[in-house]
Amino acid sequence: MDLRFYIDPETAQPHIYNHGVVEEEVRQVMVLPGQDYPAARNTRMKLGQTGAGRYLQVVYVPDKGGEGAFVITACELKGKALKSYRRQQRRKPR
Repeated sequence: MDLRFYIDPETAQPHIYNHGVVEEEVRQVMVLPGQDYPAARNTRMKLGQTGAGRYLQVVYVPDKGGEGAFVITACELKGKALKSYRRQQRRKPR
């Protein structure tokens, strides 16, 4: 999957760095199974777990061809959001 990242104009680095997330973690969440929801203004939100076990929320805009995405931001799932995600994962039929 081809991923492009929003670059923060103040730091000239991907915005995800502001949240303690690196590109490889985002790639893992986007490729591995998880939950994918529509979000505001043509964006989507993907919730998932990295290979190391970290839970992330990724906000992105999918490419029209479906081959890639423009990642706007990503952050770690915590608190009620993490609890809800885990509960929904347990309820999924396997």
